[in-house]
Amino acid sequence: MAEFDVDLFVIGAGSGGTRAARIAAGHGARVMIAEEDRIGGTCVIRGCVPKKLFVYASRFADDFEDAAGFGWTLPGTPSFDWPTLRDAVANEVTRLSGLYRKGLEGAKVEIREERAVIEGPHEVRLQRSGEVVTARHILVATGGWPSFDPPIPGGELGISSNEVFHLPTLPKRLLVVGGGYIALEFASLFAGLGVAVTVLHRGDNILRGFDEDIRNRLRDALKEAGIAFRLGCTIERIEELPDGARRAHCATGAPIEADVVLVATGRRPNTRGLGLEKAGVRLGALGEIAVDAASASSVASIHAVGDVTNRVNLTPVAIREGHAFADSVFGGKTWTVDHGTIASAVFTTPEVGTVGLTEAQAVAAGHELRVFESGFRPMKATISGRHERIYMKLVIDAKTDKVLGLHILGHDAGEIVQAAAIAVTMGATKADFDRTVALHPSAAEELVTMRTPRAS
Repeated sequence: MAEFDVDLFVIGAGSGGTRAARIAAGHGARVMIAEEDRIGGTCVIRGCVPKKLFVYASRFADDFEDAAGFGWTLPGTPSFDWPTLRDAVANEVTRLSGLYRKGLEGAKVEIREERAVIEGPHEVRLQRSGEVVTARHILVATGGWPSFDPPIPGGELGISSNEVFHLPTLPKRLLVVGGGYIALEFASLFAGLGVAVTVLHRGDNILRGFDEDIRNRLRDALKEAGIAFRLGCTIERIEELPDGARRAHCATGAPIEADVVLVATGRRPNTRGLGLEKAGVRLGALGEIAVDAASASSVASIHAVGDVTNRVNLTPVAIREGHAFADSVFGGKTWTVDHGTIASAVFTTPEVGTVGLTEAQAVAAGHELRVFESGFRPMKATISGRHERIYMKLVIDAKTDKVLGLHILGHDAGEIVQAAAIAVTMGATKADFDRTVALHPSAAEELVTMRTPRAS
């Protein structure tokens, strides 16, 4: 008789958990996975996938306008139907969730669709059925959850990014509380759908942690798109008006009325009630599972990957962490994820793509810098007449010529940075960029044609 019921029990069937389960099963491990919501996790069900589809929808209004400059005449005035988009996205999410399920089933992973809690270093209890499963290894991959931080009186009158995809009707007025990438992405896409959007943020600028030139230019571009900003302002309470609308009271300035208040002030590791403390797992200040480079917690048999560890909270990172864990523990191939140079994007309109250090981070790290930047009007806008700019920035170590950071604001910034990140990750120098022949005409060619550094 086997010492344990399974070799691996995974809690959470999101991107990181499903990758770990499938890879471990491929190495011959007996694997069981539990998911209390829908298979696919945050990214597939209520995060990056549905959000990106909504972003695509929001950009068609600009495309319709731009077409006129290229000789197209559209019959009538284009109109938008919210239920059509909402339901189409929901159907795609359901399809993708089904593919995740098929992947697990094909790998012979046992699926339990209920909440699981940890009872000890090698024991998990399924709450609905009461089934107790013993496991040689336990992997926690429960991700993050929206956090109203700090708590807002009347906060229950607002919604989070979890609910925003399922609104019964398209609001005429939307108040977005927060200045991070999630808040700005939803502010941008709803503005593109014709909603009057106000962003309320307690900080003095948006996108904390991003390069300062990107932050300022994105803020100005979003203002140009019609989004109103109330910066340096803290929300004090939300109240419901007789007509069902919401009124948000701020520490300074007049109250703001909106049909919907979206609170996007951050996310916290989803560890509450999992039994981690009972098992002796050490948690951090935000409730994150403290892990080492191999994703091992303070209890040898319990590991964790993805946003629940609060390392780099991005879906591709969770996937690689899950893969590394499974290979290392069950496949005899030990490796860890390098969290040092990771590309990321903000799917506002205009889009942000970035990899490596910001200028401020590079200075703080002691680098002597040369900074190259280029701002220009994209070719499409010269005929469409749209007021649109692209901005690119290279942060270079003056002594080694190494590219420390690359930052783009503009159309397809994420797509460009994904390719450029290969070079940055490999340690490319400015000379490597310079000797690369430009692809013309393209926006991305600016990355290899910038010759004169910015004056100090």
